[in-house]
Amino acid sequence: MRLSASTLAALVPFYLELVSAQGPSGTGKTTRYWDCCKPSCGWPKKSNGQSLVKTCSKSDQPLNDGGNTKSGCDNGGNAFMCSTQSPWAVNETTSYGWAAVAITGSNEAAWCCACYELTFTSGPVQGKKLIVQATNTGGDLGNNHFDLAIPGGGVGLFNACTNQYGAPSNGWGERYGGIKSRSDCDSFPAALKAGCYWRFDWFMGADNPGVTFKQVACPAAITAKSGCTRNNDVINETPTGPSTVPTYTPSPKV
Repeated sequence: MRLSASTLAALVPFYLELVSAQGPSGTGKTTRYWDCCKPSCGWPKKSNGQSLVKTCSKSDQPLNDGGNTKSGCDNGGNAFMCSTQSPWAVNETTSYGWAAVAITGSNEAAWCCACYELTFTSGPVQGKKLIVQATNTGGDLGNNHFDLAIPGGGVGLFNACTNQYGAPSNGWGERYGGIKSRSDCDSFPAALKAGCYWRFDWFMGADNPGVTFKQVACPAAITAKSGCTRNNDVINETPTGPSTVPTYTPSPKV
């Protein structure tokens, strides 16, 4: 059966919606950061959702400000990254977390609060999966780039950690790359220790491993912490992993 031109034209929006819902996929790269700044997706009208990424006060308490408080990276700013947006292990092969994201051919409105399943393709975590929600972006990010939010991962271009936690002027460790060992986490603020240890336990101290990625529906355990959901999350994917936070205790590393 041949469809008329008018029928085909009417179907185009539905086709485009389906393609959009499938989301991007491909190969990418990772880095790491934790700058304590207000995430970009915490500002109003950044995503297609009705809610924003939660931001916190200097004392790490959630703000109820409609996303309008100036970032702690700016002079006089009082909105910071919440410690609850630190990565955690679901089990030995899967973790949840957040990242600053840049997707080739896309834009911030499309990726803010979207989730991506990263499968590591190199280093000691090869084969493991990390599902991240995009909460941030940056002009220094490359194509298909996931800058993983890990306490102690380096402040990078901006540093609000000195303002929020009294960290050294270049953050903890090196400005790019952060701390070097698990023991460096011992002196961290209590709220950031678990996320810092995660890097050396589940993540096995991996240094910017490569990934393959695909967009997936966000697990409820992630959106419950970030507070942000999209109006049209991907519809052709089943969220990977449980929707609640399981009990998982990694073997201590030294």
